[in-house]
This record gives sequence, C-alpha cells and structure tokens, in this order.
Amino acid sequence: MENINQHKILAVDDSPENLDLIKNILEPHYQVKVAVRGDLALQIANTQDLDLILLDIMLDDMDGYEICKRLKSHDKTRNIPIIFLTAKRSEEDEVHGFRIGGNDYITKPFSPSIVLARVKTQIQLKTKSDLLEKLASLDGLTEIPNRRAFDAALERQWNQSKRNGMPLSLLIADIDHFKQFNDYYGHPLGDDCLKKVSASLRTTTHRPEDLVARLGGEEFAILLPNTDAIGAMIRADQYRQAVENLKTPHILNEPYRLVTISIGVATLQPHARDDVSTLLGAADNALYQAKHQGRNRVCGHNKQTFDTPSGDADT
Repeated sequence: MENINQHKILAVDDSPENLDLIKNILEPHYQVKVAVRGDLALQIANTQDLDLILLDIMLDDMDGYEICKRLKSHDKTRNIPIIFLTAKRSEEDEVHGFRIGGNDYITKPFSPSIVLARVKTQIQLKTKSDLLEKLASLDGLTEIPNRRAFDAALERQWNQSKRNGMPLSLLIADIDHFKQFNDYYGHPLGDDCLKKVSASLRTTTHRPEDLVARLGGEEFAILLPNTDAIGAMIRADQYRQAVENLKTPHILNEPYRLVTISIGVATLQPHARDDVSTLLGAADNALYQAKHQGRNRVCGHNKQTFDTPSGDADT
C-alpha cells in the first residue's frame, strides 16, 4: 500500500482561517506546510521537496500569478504542480493562470470533498510523471543517468555557473581497450564490467550536486559544479584509482592487465558569449591526450597530467 503521507504540500494563503481549514482537510492524507506570505512560500519551495502547491491569487505582499511565474522559471520548482485558490473565477483569470503554468483552480469557500479530490488527482499525475521522467533519464544497463539526463544537467549547470561566476568542471572517462575486453571475454562479462565501473564512479561521488552519467558505450561523464581545475584533477585521479582498485582482469590492457580508465578534465568559468560545446570539446581533447600518453591516467585541457604509478606510459 502506498504511503501517501510521504507527499508534501504547501498551502499559501494570507488568511489563517483558510490555512487551518486546508490543513484539517489534507493532513490526514498528506504532509502540509503553510505560508501566509509570498516571499515565505518561495523560500519553502526552494528549500524543500514539494509535490504540490495550493496558491492563493490575492496575497498581501505578492500576486499569486507572480509567484507562479517565479516558480516556473527555476529548475528546482518548475515541475511542482500549482492549484490556484480564488474567491472569484472568471474565464479570463483561469486562462491566464493556465497560461503561466497553473494546473487547476479551487474556488472559495472550500468544499472539503472537492479540495481533496483535486489534490489527489494532481498528486497522482505528478507521481506518474516523476516515475516516467526517472525511467527516461536512466541508462538501462548501469542504472545511472543517461546521455539525455547528462545533457540537461550540463545545460543547467552551465547557465548557473554563468550566473554565479563559479567554475564548472567536466570529466570524460573511457574504459581502456574495452573493445578488446568484449572480444576476449564476451559481451556478458563486458556488461558486467560496465556495471562495475559505473558503480565505482557512483560510489566515489559524494556531493549531491555532482553527476555521474553514461554517455554511451564505454564512455562516462562526471559533472562537478563549483570545482576549480586543481580540485577537478584531484577528483579525477580518485575516480581512476577507484576503477583500478576493482582489480578486474583484462589481460589485453597492457601493461596493467586490469580494467582501467583514462580521464579527460576540463574546467571553465563560463561567460555570456561562451558556449557549452567549448567545455565538451576541451574535455574530449584532454581524454585524447590521456589515451595518447598511455592510458590509465588523467589529463587536463591545460596539459596537466596525473600519471599512474602502475606502469610504463608508453603505448
């Protein structure tokens, strides 16, 4: 049975009596947060994981439509469904609310059965939408984010770095001689290898804002927001060592005879005219250098290199 109390709802109304009524209706079924001001509502929405917002259109400090616009303009809050609360319901108002991202309307005075039914409908729709989004964003084999999820995260973090002036680092990792591994050991063991490497990369990632994704084949990407070039090189070598420490046999990967990865590192502080392809290209070029210099190593786009202590650098 679904634990419905895990769903969290924010009710925004400048009338304490209305908020008490909403809480009485919904609290037997959901977690309910309340706000009497628009600025407090925005603060809660940006700091907590909400499943639905009930939003009064007429507030003392801010128009409910303006709050909706702000919520829909930010990545964290744009997918939260919004039900407008209103005492007057004209066709023009409804159309405007739907146009800016609202999902439904509830008129005052409240009917408890109508409130509960409309809330339940929006919660069910969001639950299904979240599940579909998750499935569409995961790699089927390794169960880590896929290329689609990576592209979206890269665009999001790139734009955020532009706004806050902080560096953004990208690591592109590639399993060394993976085609030879597949040919020699067979595709089932090749799939196991991909799972082990992806799990190692994931468990070596500790910050919630960092992202490990499979780009396709034997290539992975690691996105590190707010990380400078030195920090990115250090992190990259930790990933390299973690994969080598798996001690997965690969006799065709000379001189290491283990599964290893090469990593290209790029760090940029984006400016207004910069394009995200610059970061991708720099990381790709750095990965090429790591392969060219002997594999199982980390190279930065500024020619920095972390050589492995495990063996000779010659190919």
